[in-house]
Parts: sequence; structure tokens; C-alpha cells
Amino acid sequence: MTARVLVTGAGGPAGVAVIRSLLRRSDLEVFAADMDGWASGIYLVPPTHRRLVPPGRDDDFVPAIARMVADDELDLVISTVDVELIALADRRDEIAPAVLAAPSQETLATALDKLLLAERCEATGLTPRTVLAGPDAARVDWEFPVFAKPRQGAGSRGVRLVADRAALEALPLDEGLIVQDYLPGEEYSVDVIADATGKVVAAVPRTRARVDSGVAIAGRTVHDDELEQAAASIAKAIGLVGVANVQLRRDRAGRAVLLEVNPRFPGALPLTIAAGVDIPSLVADLFLGREIPAEVPFREIASVRFLEDVILEIDDVLESAHAGHQEEL
Repeated sequence: MTARVLVTGAGGPAGVAVIRSLLRRSDLEVFAADMDGWASGIYLVPPTHRRLVPPGRDDDFVPAIARMVADDELDLVISTVDVELIALADRRDEIAPAVLAAPSQETLATALDKLLLAERCEATGLTPRTVLAGPDAARVDWEFPVFAKPRQGAGSRGVRLVADRAALEALPLDEGLIVQDYLPGEEYSVDVIADATGKVVAAVPRTRARVDSGVAIAGRTVHDDELEQAAASIAKAIGLVGVANVQLRRDRAGRAVLLEVNPRFPGALPLTIAAGVDIPSLVADLFLGREIPAEVPFREIASVRFLEDVILEIDDVLESAHAGHQEEL
């Protein structure tokens, strides 16, 4: 039986990767949506399956998805954007009978708050020391330098290196900053998928040899038991069901410890898929209630990324109210 799947966030690298993966399935009918008519992933599906949606923070975002579920008779909704995931996870019942392919609202909230995440994962022994900036941080006998970063937010936005105690005491208290031990070693991303019971089916570590705007554009998968087990332990600690990207970094002693968790599809997903773990396909089966393997192996492989164009007729470009091109048109 063919299932009808909507992928939102079609303009990002994760959205494009998910759409391309699912289009290879003959038993899935793929719809693509974004708030921007210039989103490249929209044009990977037939014109009849292209959709525009309000921004994820818009009051009409969830109702708009619910209308699409009804009009397009959708079975599954896959969002690749944090803000959309948060909105949808809190109101899953409104998009019924479609299923949201995402971890629980509690797991999302924990993963997207770096302080809560560190507290939840402390028992694993894999977290750097993490406290709020201000009096809590001032009481700690740090080995400088240390990191200060926003409690919420993805990538390296707002991250700063704090050189000494004077700089620590000068940190602003109105930005929701946390302070963490400095992790000077190599950084890894581990793409993880866990089944409905929380058992990790695959944990695929990869290096981040080249990074652009927070997305790895070159790297390789690596077989490393420490990284795989660390990511699996963190996934279990936060109650993961579905997909997450666990970022690890080696500390001063060379141990791999937790940097952050992105509870969604990563932008460098094509490398993991090529290595043998087709996470979007597995996630679709998982949330459609279909059986998935107990374990999926992967191989070591490398990738580099290049710019690719989708050529369109002018009349095929969707005009959207939430895109930068609107005023120019």
C-alpha cells in the first residue's frame, strides 16, 4: 500500500536529502513544502505535489499543515526544521490522522536546551561541566579557557571563548548563556536512529572536515566503538525514538564527550545514506508502523559537496509571501 508523505523545510540540505531518499521508494508518494517559493527541494517532486506553508512560528503553521493532511490525504509528516518540529510536536493531535515523524515533545525540549540536555545526560559520564553564566559559573574552579554559548540555539551562533575569570565575570546575564569546559579535540557528528522501544538501530560517526554555515560539506564515516557507544548512550538518556544527530568532541584527556544534540535530520545526511544507513527511509517505515531492522551496518566512505542547480520554467516558480524575492517580483 502506498503511503503519502509530506516533507517540510524543503529548502535546506536536510530537506533535500530526505526528499531524494524517499523518492527512491515506489511505495511512498512524496509531497514537498517550504515557506519560500525558491526552495530547491520543492522542485524535486511533481508540480501537483509542491506546497507553500507559513513560517514555523506563524499562528497558522500547524492549521495549514492540518489542512494539507486533509486535502492531500497524508499519512506521514516529516519536518526538517527545528522551529516547525517544536510547533508540530506540541500539537500532534491537530494533524491526525497523519503521524508526525519526530521524537516526543519531551525529548525535543530536552535536546534543544543545552542545560537540560547536560543535566539529563550527566549520569552517562559523557557531559562536560555545564552551568548557567553568572553566580553558578563564578563558583566553579574552571581550567581556562572555557566556552560560553546560548542555552538554546543551533550551530556555532553566539558561541564565544572565555579566556580568563575576568572575561567570565563580564559575561552578559540577559542572553541565557551557559558555560562549559573547553573541548579542544576533534569534533564528530553521529547520526542516530532508534526504534519504537528506544533501541539504537544505527549510530554512524562522521568527521567534519569542511563546514559551511554549520553544515559539514566534506567528511568521512568512521568505525569507532567509543563514538558509537557514546551516541547510543546519549540517545537512550533522552528517550530518543526516531532520528537525531549527536555531536561529540574530545576533551583535554582525549575522551569523546557531548557537545549537543540536534533532534532532526542532519544536513550532511547524504554521506550516512551512502554509507548504508538510509535514515529517512527507516524513519518513514518506523513511524508508519512498519518493521525496521534490528541493526543496520555501515561502511567507511567519504564525501565532498558541490553546488547543484535545478532549472525551471519561470511560470513554475511558486510565489510566496515569506520569501526575500517577493519585493523584487
